[in-house]
Amino acid sequence: MSEPKAATVDATGDDLALIKGATDTLAQLRQRFQTAIEQVIVQHGEVTVYVSRAAIVEVARYLRDEPKLLFNLLSDLCGVDRGLEADPRFEVVYHLFSIPHGYRLRLKVRVPEQDCEVPTLVGIYPTAEWHERETFDLMGIRFTNHPDLRKILTPDDLEGHPLRKDFPLQGY
Repeated sequence: MSEPKAATVDATGDDLALIKGATDTLAQLRQRFQTAIEQVIVQHGEVTVYVSRAAIVEVARYLRDEPKLLFNLLSDLCGVDRGLEADPRFEVVYHLFSIPHGYRLRLKVRVPEQDCEVPTLVGIYPTAEWHERETFDLMGIRFTNHPDLRKILTPDDLEGHPLRKDFPLQGY
């Protein structure tokens, strides 16, 4: 059985209407950040918004502070290695939740291997400090202006990043 294909959303569809808060959230994001929104995918009852790396701090701050949205919880942040042949190779994934409204939203930022940095969100979401350190340690994605970017799970003398697809599985 094949998996349903992800769709780039250009207009509000029936699937989008079933996801709590998605229509309003996307309308506000598109209105305010027209050039920063690279792609929107609706799949499996979830909305993913690809945001340009340069705009992630501004978009996150808006999502947190806008009274109609109030995405006040960064519940998770992680890195993804899409593979050695992928361009861009990495993504940083942010899972946001609006406690007052009960809305969920996933943001993704594409990160090229040759410039493997993303601005930190610690100033917006304090919980990002630990999540970003873990992503740095395991994936090698640097977070610019992070207050304490250092390893958190692996030994200091371990070279490489264990969740990268090019990390050796044995003999390291």
